[in-house]
Amino acid sequence: MKPAIHVRNLTKIFKVPERDAGLKAAVVSLFNRKYKEVRAVDSIEFDIQPGEIVGFLGPNGAGKTTTLKMLAGLLYPSSGELDVIGYLPEKRQKDFLRQITLVMGQRSQLNWDIPAIDSFELNRAIYSIPRKQYEETRDELIELMLLGDLVNKPVRNLSLGERMKVEAVGALLHRPQVLFLDEPTIGLDVTMQRRIRRFIQQYNEKHNATVLLTSHYMADVQALCKRVIVIHHGKILYDGDLSGLVERFSAMKTLSVTFSDMNGHTPDFAAFGTVISQEPNRVTLRVSKAETPHVTAKMLADMPITDLTVEDPPIEEVIEHVFEQPKEEEAEKEKA
Repeated sequence: MKPAIHVRNLTKIFKVPERDAGLKAAVVSLFNRKYKEVRAVDSIEFDIQPGEIVGFLGPNGAGKTTTLKMLAGLLYPSSGELDVIGYLPEKRQKDFLRQITLVMGQRSQLNWDIPAIDSFELNRAIYSIPRKQYEETRDELIELMLLGDLVNKPVRNLSLGERMKVEAVGALLHRPQVLFLDEPTIGLDVTMQRRIRRFIQQYNEKHNATVLLTSHYMADVQALCKRVIVIHHGKILYDGDLSGLVERFSAMKTLSVTFSDMNGHTPDFAAFGTVISQEPNRVTLRVSKAETPHVTAKMLADMPITDLTVEDPPIEEVIEHVFEQPKEEEAEKEKA
């Protein structure tokens, strides 16, 4: 099957002006400006199949948004090969634009001074959506997002959560096959985040849409994505199953132990691992993966344990560890 998104050796380099502080340096820069090259995206490669929902993870400045903009045709790549549903994005052909959408959580595509329903009508005209299809899709999306009469209010009068919902509807009226979602739940409360996630899942299932999602909320990724791509300093560090990410980069396990009364004797749990929390009859430890079998066996043999669970650490901690790795490698090089 041909991938919906095909990326090979994709690179984007920005030329950024730089100068020293002070008036003299400012005057000199008017006639002899110096630039430095910033490699925002550095020879990345991946394929995404039709209907996949893939998480695109990385810290601020990692290259996520730059990549999405190149895939949507808003930025020209410095080099590399791009193919999105059979089109070269940078050409911005009409047939291509009718089949994709880019939703950025911190940007608005709707007119703030008019009701959202009027902006939807404008989008219908822009995308030349047949009236019957438009009304069916509009009503379906409004119902899915539980918008009701909110679409009749000017966008500026909506709360952030309400605005994000009408933005999502406006972006999907033309029934795109490829969704580039950049922080679609940013700034929303937990309830609204769940609703947006459910909405994305339902749209994907109904239309077999391909979704590339960036988010700093790991709940978004865990709920929607079986596969994740991790990018840092413009390079891909990992591409695979979310579960495989934990297995590959986590060297620790979390042990939650519940025990019965020890007659006032409290063991030194620090001897087994790092104590995360401790209550009268319960303790949570962080133990290295290699030591976990030995530690659990010893605790079961020496203590009146009533319950013991072994879990992987939270995905947020694993991702944080992944992002720290390049810095650790650089530090090792400096020591050498």
